[in-house]
Amino acid sequence: MPTFDDMKGNTPSKPAKAKPETVKVGNVTVRIYKRTRPTAIGKSRTLYQIPDYTTGVRRFREFTEHAAARREAELIAGKLASGDATAACMLNADAASNGRAMQLLRPTGASLELAAATFAKCFEILGGDAMTQAATFYARHGANSVTSKPVADVVAELLAAKEARGLSAEYLTDLRYRLGRFAEAFAVDIGSVTTADVQKWLDKLKLAPQTAKNFRTVVGTLFQFAEARGYVFKGGNPVLAVERISANGGSIEIFTPDELTLLLENAAPDFLPILAIGGLAGLRATEIERITWQDVDTASGFITVAAGAAKTKRRRLVPIQPNLSAWLTPYAKRTGLLWQGTDKILRAARADCTKAAGVAWKDNGLRHSYASYRLAQIQNAAQVALELGNSADVVFKHYRELVRPAAAQLWFAVAPPTEAAHGRGAA
Repeated sequence: MPTFDDMKGNTPSKPAKAKPETVKVGNVTVRIYKRTRPTAIGKSRTLYQIPDYTTGVRRFREFTEHAAARREAELIAGKLASGDATAACMLNADAASNGRAMQLLRPTGASLELAAATFAKCFEILGGDAMTQAATFYARHGANSVTSKPVADVVAELLAAKEARGLSAEYLTDLRYRLGRFAEAFAVDIGSVTTADVQKWLDKLKLAPQTAKNFRTVVGTLFQFAEARGYVFKGGNPVLAVERISANGGSIEIFTPDELTLLLENAAPDFLPILAIGGLAGLRATEIERITWQDVDTASGFITVAAGAAKTKRRRLVPIQPNLSAWLTPYAKRTGLLWQGTDKILRAARADCTKAAGVAWKDNGLRHSYASYRLAQIQNAAQVALELGNSADVVFKHYRELVRPAAAQLWFAVAPPTEAAHGRGAA
């Protein structure tokens, strides 16, 4: 018989659909769906389903017992909460992408989280997605085979190598001083030092142009050494891009004939030849310290600067002017190196001399003086360049018309007093 509701034309009401049970761990929720499924004999059975996205596609896992379903839901929720598996709360497309990412990373052993963090950091450093290009450059320049080594250790190795090659004590002292300061400022792996690091360090030193240029050159030598030995990747010398320093902007300082006279007359016997040869033959200070008395041939009238002693590694002959010969005559019987003391003693002798003479010292003043007065004397830049071991362009550019020929005549007339010539230069 029709019910009252049927008579009113209303459809029978359906039982309300049960809400899924939820398991929550932290902010992660996993649902358990209770389902009723008919059997072949006309009865029904209860199943518990849990959605699983971990394979990249949503699949329902079924359990006949509620306790087993709940344990699995708690396990999945716990993993999700700890970040081990995020796919279960993703859309199908995201889950599939996650699965492919995990598959790509499997040979590396890296987690998806580590890979994402690394990519984000590289993106920040490179200013965009240029990781492939950066990795290619890295491999091409052998950066993956670079040996890590502290700056101080590389400095010590460089000094040992230079000393083994028999380089001069003066050169080694200069390297030790300049590179020592660099190593103190950079207590890091040498491969981590950048162009900006070196530039900032040089700027903070606040040095005169020539001194700053010398520091740049020496530090460049250190990185060339490091690159050749695999401590810096190939082509990774940071000094190459450091601002080049011009030391030619300042004025050339020279001594006057009177100043030279005072210096020579107040010089200690062992220091006098150093002064005389620097001012009256124009040799570099390093060259003077490398030559021997056998190279100073007053009889032939020439000083031989061998290739090993010359800065340019080219042998040259420098004429001995008559007044220089007069200053050196008392030393004719000496043998060995012109200067046999240490650099410290040499600097002390120079300080004593300038103080006694009342003449301020000028850096490279002796060589600059010779070049200026010699060019004024003979008016031949090519000849002066041969004597200096420079190019004619350098001589012409820096020393032309600094002094008059009359001043040059006075310079090359600076000679020892007759009585002094007999009392100097004990053998």
